[in-house]
Amino acid sequence: MADTSYTPPEVWTWDKENGGKFAHINRPISGATHDKDLPRGKHPFQLYSLGTPNGQKVTIMFEELLAAGHSGAEYDAWMMEIAEGEQFGSGFVALNPNSKIPALLDCSGSEPFRVFESGAILLHLAEKFGAFIPTDPKGRAECLSWLMWQMSTAPVIGGGFGHFYAYAPEKYEYPINRYTMETKRIIDVADRRLAESPYIAGEAYTIADIATYAWLGYLIRGEAYGDAHRFLDMPSYTNLKRWAAELSERTGVKRGTKVNRSGDGLVRERHDAADIDAVM
Repeated sequence: MADTSYTPPEVWTWDKENGGKFAHINRPISGATHDKDLPRGKHPFQLYSLGTPNGQKVTIMFEELLAAGHSGAEYDAWMMEIAEGEQFGSGFVALNPNSKIPALLDCSGSEPFRVFESGAILLHLAEKFGAFIPTDPKGRAECLSWLMWQMSTAPVIGGGFGHFYAYAPEKYEYPINRYTMETKRIIDVADRRLAESPYIAGEAYTIADIATYAWLGYLIRGEAYGDAHRFLDMPSYTNLKRWAAELSERTGVKRGTKVNRSGDGLVRERHDAADIDAVM
């Protein structure tokens, strides 16, 4: 039976106690809550992030660039404790007014500038180094189409399915069913695409694969939202499973997925290649 106990008010007002597990860092307004400068390292790129799927997109990209011989892609990766509200510090908000990781400061030229949103960072780095993006108009359009597709799916998987399945204070059938259906449709889109071609955007590995792997690889590996791997029947998506297994063996993926995470075999902050070498 549907829960009809809630009637929306005429005008919504913020209840600080509402929101479940992350209520203490969610709010309906933007801007900084406190003054805090960001640290700055020695490398051309300063990344402020966390090893969530969106954060891993960028660290994988940096490690792929370095593995491909682009020495100018050296970076410092600073860990942002979003559960503690560090994304609302004045320094971070100056980089990303949306207060979401990842945020990048490009110091490679005469004047540093910011790049925020994971897809924008991937595109910026791909164009800057001429890597992992096709140069012909047709291939580029296909790659960017799939990159934007992935960007549109992340809120459904994370903020929709992940929230209601794993984090909401109560389990409700309707939102879980609704977002599970959409998440499985998204997974099926990728699985069918990978039945047609070896990679998401075609014959070559691109930023579309990096972006998609960060989220769907997370589900395939069984690291997302408790037992979501079983609940979503991830092993049944055989093309996706093949692709994810292949990508997981790439040097850049192996290294990039270790950054800005806590625990054995992981690296909270990356300031030199040796930081990752030490846990490999």
